[in-house]
Amino acid sequence: MQRDFHYYATYCAAIIAGYTHEESMQLCYADQLVDGCSKTFLAKVHGPLSAATTQIGTELVNVKTDILDLQDTTRIWASFHFLPRDLHAKPPRRCSKRYRNKYRLICGPNGELVAETVKLAKDASLAAAGIAMHVLADTWAHRYFAGTPSLVINNTNYYFFELVQDGQDRVWRPVRFKRNPMGDDDLEQGIYLSSPPQIGESSPSNLGHGRAGHLPDYSFITYRYMPAWADYEEVVKDNPREYLLAFTQMIHAMKYLRGECDSFELERYDMDAIAPWEERIRTILEKRQLDACSDWKALGEELSGCTIEDFDLEKYQEEYLNADESDKAGTYLGQFILGALAQKSMVTNKIYRSGNLIAGHSIEYDPKSYKGIRDYLKLAEQYFDDGQGGEDDD
Repeated sequence: MQRDFHYYATYCAAIIAGYTHEESMQLCYADQLVDGCSKTFLAKVHGPLSAATTQIGTELVNVKTDILDLQDTTRIWASFHFLPRDLHAKPPRRCSKRYRNKYRLICGPNGELVAETVKLAKDASLAAAGIAMHVLADTWAHRYFAGTPSLVINNTNYYFFELVQDGQDRVWRPVRFKRNPMGDDDLEQGIYLSSPPQIGESSPSNLGHGRAGHLPDYSFITYRYMPAWADYEEVVKDNPREYLLAFTQMIHAMKYLRGECDSFELERYDMDAIAPWEERIRTILEKRQLDACSDWKALGEELSGCTIEDFDLEKYQEEYLNADESDKAGTYLGQFILGALAQKSMVTNKIYRSGNLIAGHSIEYDPKSYKGIRDYLKLAEQYFDDGQGGEDDD
């Protein structure tokens, strides 16, 4: 998904879920910050690099294919953008353990980790709630791709079609991928930019949906293709339908986080909550455009009666930089960092416990021969400072 959904649509969902304008702004800011909190950003504010929730282009260019870099990359993308749906999934045919481990990282909605992600944000900060909404929403947009470099899992080929309007009919038109990350997609001609071809299985070019470019991030698109992981059976992705489910699932999740619902339930979509605006929302989702920010922003401002300020990556930097070391955790960025570390720690631990080392070791299970990430100690220290730790905790 893009800023239009992660920022403006999340604001709309938060307002409908009962949050105030100010709360909704903090929540949707964190949702969008997940796409901006790179190691480059964290170095600038002198924050812990392990709290990175994304990798920008200049960082990905320098990613090596050795095991440590691949584990670091997987921790970031699997935790925040391509949450695995089933860590115990069985591939359609016999395969190597290496391939099976990657197959089990394929993203999808309504998995156990989605519930764990939302529950982790319960009684935490608004920043943590925003992180959870980003992760939840991306399970719908990024379904069928994995947050680890893999040509076998994430590749696309000549068999890739999108459903378009042709007069009175809807027809399947071949998609053409231009292997160039620069420029804009051409929706009129059906030409989409994508990552350059790399035959190496673990090349960063084969991370996530890079081979399909931004195409999966558009709410209007319905497409079909034949991925190798599905044994070359055709897969159809209906984004207008799935983005609506993502939106209404976010509302249910945020009502739970606010305390309006006693529990968060998978496959529960609050369609009743959007009834007065359902036609408007469907129109935005189905409109064929590169950027739906203005449409979502207009709806959000009508819902709240307040002005939605544009996203500014530098908004909270000075507050964090100027805070004393002991006070940084209480700043907005401090809360975001703690939420990010908690999410990454949880997902890494779940992957590790499933017997899969593709994201590295979990510090919980190697407390004596320490193999975790040094900055996770900040999370542990905060946990005990808040009085939540017990004698049985690692």
